[in-house]
Amino acid sequence: MRRIEVGADRLERWAAGFAEGHGAVTPSATEEGLRLLAADGATASFAHPWGSGATVGAFAAAVLAPRRVGALLVRRGGYACAVVEAGNVARSKVGHRYVQGRTAAGGWSQQRFARRREKQTDELTAAAVDVAARLLLEPPPHVLATGGDRRLLDRVLSDPRLRALGALPRGPHLAVGDPSADLVRSLPDLLTRVVVTVTEPAAAGQGQETTVRP
Repeated sequence: MRRIEVGADRLERWAAGFAEGHGAVTPSATEEGLRLLAADGATASFAHPWGSGATVGAFAAAVLAPRRVGALLVRRGGYACAVVEAGNVARSKVGHRYVQGRTAAGGWSQQRFARRREKQTDELTAAAVDVAARLLLEPPPHVLATGGDRRLLDRVLSDPRLRALGALPRGPHLAVGDPSADLVRSLPDLLTRVVVTVTEPAAAGQGQETTVRP
């Protein structure tokens, strides 16, 4: 089995190529999304938080349906908040904060580094909360997409000012590097990528799994 990411706008074309290689396909809805079973036994399963429907076209259309997405990305190098609407970044803010890495020093040095690191983390969290409260709540988005460090995200979203944001339906959680302007500009594409899990026929591929990110 292998996993790839395919943009929702290219999903029908990808599915047609899958059928060309494996024979006629039969679609069926699953808990995660949609599954295609090919004539030779190969399968392709589509997963996305917004995906639904009994056909590839319907599934892709659901992912691409108009919605206002609030995006909150946090890593120890900084944070980014953005509103993505109609396939564009409507507004955004990127901030950088230095949070010291862990140290192997012991004794008082380790305690001093730990206190400094905690203070830097508090500063990063406070900055991300301030920007999210200003940028992502008025008007409120339909869904919240996240990215980066899950522990830091939980810390940011635990702030009472962001209670409404944390209660929103969730979109994808993105595996991203330190937030940057380039990363923010790529959000419309990243948020609509569908995870496709392909299983080859046992005789040909032995049903083994690999992970591929094109």
